[in-house]
Amino acid sequence: MADDEEVEMTLVEHLEELRKRLIISVIAILVTTTLVFFVSDLLLQILVAPSGGLSLKAFSLTDGFMIKARIALVGGVALAFPVWAFHIIRYVSPGLMDTERHVIFPAMAFALFLFLLGVVFGYAMLSGMIRALVTFFPTGVELLPNADDYISFVLFFLLASGTAFQLPTVIVVLVQLRIVKTDYLRKNRKYTYFAMFAFAEIITPVADPIVAPMVVMGPLIVLYELSVILGRRIEARRAKEEASEMALYTNNIAGGN
Repeated sequence: MADDEEVEMTLVEHLEELRKRLIISVIAILVTTTLVFFVSDLLLQILVAPSGGLSLKAFSLTDGFMIKARIALVGGVALAFPVWAFHIIRYVSPGLMDTERHVIFPAMAFALFLFLLGVVFGYAMLSGMIRALVTFFPTGVELLPNADDYISFVLFFLLASGTAFQLPTVIVVLVQLRIVKTDYLRKNRKYTYFAMFAFAEIITPVADPIVAPMVVMGPLIVLYELSVILGRRIEARRAKEEASEMALYTNNIAGGN
């Protein structure tokens, strides 16, 4: 009975910690979302810039607020990343081994850098993609770009680009945790390339099924290969350390005898 109460108290304390960290994270997101809301007009201008001068239209009285709110929420979540990511790590870290705990903090910083790099890359791609989409409208069809649809499309593409650039983080973490070996990644790279191309086809909604996806796929291939090289260095260093430990252990045993 005492053991059951101890387990129950431990579970209650665990849930209480989760509640506190969720509250702090939500408050941080609300604060940053509010701050971003006040500069949403400037951010909107940045997002509209790649459109090439499209005159966006609103068809509902609530569209103006919804557009600003959507921009503010996405920007707020991104701006509050250090807070909610820290609390996620702190919450799960007691259940991790030392090797896993040492990997997670550098991985989060690396992931943030790559996400921002992916967003910048996606933003650079937007102008050409939008021009290509506009040219496909046939004669006699007038384009009335919906502002809400445009912002949704742009935010989706930027988030998808940032997420795609997380591939090196995933690979390095998996290699570091011994879940995946680089030999497997090299032997099966053709399947990875195919998955990259399929992903690029999804996030590049243009009629050209080859060139546009290949432009998106190019950086992903580079990042993938660099990740494999980095993974091989991690494995080589680990093998060297294990060999040194084994040699030291063997010497100790021999000396004891």
